Amino acid sequence: MNVQDQLRETVAFIQAQGVQEVEFGLILGSGLGELANDIQDPICIPYEKIPHFPVSTVAGHAGQLVYGSLSGKKVIAMQGRFHYYEGYSMQTVVFPVRVMNGLGAHSLIVTNAAGGVNTSFTPGNLMLITDHINFMGNHPLIGKNEENLGPRFPDMSEAYSHSYGQIAKKVAEKLTISLQEGVYMGFSGPTYETPAEIRFARTIGADAVGMSTVPEVIAARHVGLNVLGISCITNLASGMQANLNHKEVVETTERVKVDFKRLITTILAEIKGV
Repeated sequence: MNVQDQLRETVAFIQAQGVQEVEFGLILGSGLGELANDIQDPICIPYEKIPHFPVSTVAGHAGQLVYGSLSGKKVIAMQGRFHYYEGYSMQTVVFPVRVMNGLGAHSLIVTNAAGGVNTSFTPGNLMLITDHINFMGNHPLIGKNEENLGPRFPDMSEAYSHSYGQIAKKVAEKLTISLQEGVYMGFSGPTYETPAEIRFARTIGADAVGMSTVPEVIAARHVGLNVLGISCITNLASGMQANLNHKEVVETTERVKVDFKRLITTILAEIKGV
């Protein structure tokens, strides 16, 4: 079965669960999935029930789609994403983004937990992603291009919507939430980066590093979705603090979740048209 047939089958299944109009897709990273609990009139669909969907295996990822209304917008949220380091192909990692497009979404809000590379960042900061660097050693569009989804050579000049970024900055200022800005660099994982890799990342212009997001954004732009990206800086990167562990990632997201939820829900409310 080819990708187009898989997408049709998956979209039809999700719509049969009561999912109708979709405006925004949300991908909620490690420890950030609680935002989906604020979705009104929710329809929850566990990943294992969805045809052709993989299953999330990472702590802090609930592993379900949640559909409903958030800030007056129709959203479908992923509580937990899929990672290349889990052994999934890049095409599998981005499959849910293509499903969101098939359900009618015009935009994607992608979030993650990230390590701070910029020396002015502190754990608990939120960062507006202005651009990214793909250092994952792979690419979700390698292989036969699915012409019905998008062009062979997508333009990534504005991977992250400038207008959505302006809205995010205005909202953060209004809510008195400190919002950093920067470039996210995607590594494959699952090891945290070495101190030398972090020095390299900083030298080539990265402000934060992580193990997700880049493939999803590439796939989103391929199908024409507008993208807003927000990182939660959960720790300082390797060589900038004593050691790194996933427990700290989840603990930091727990600490900043109130500001994170206020920021995302208010941005959604402020986006008027596309």
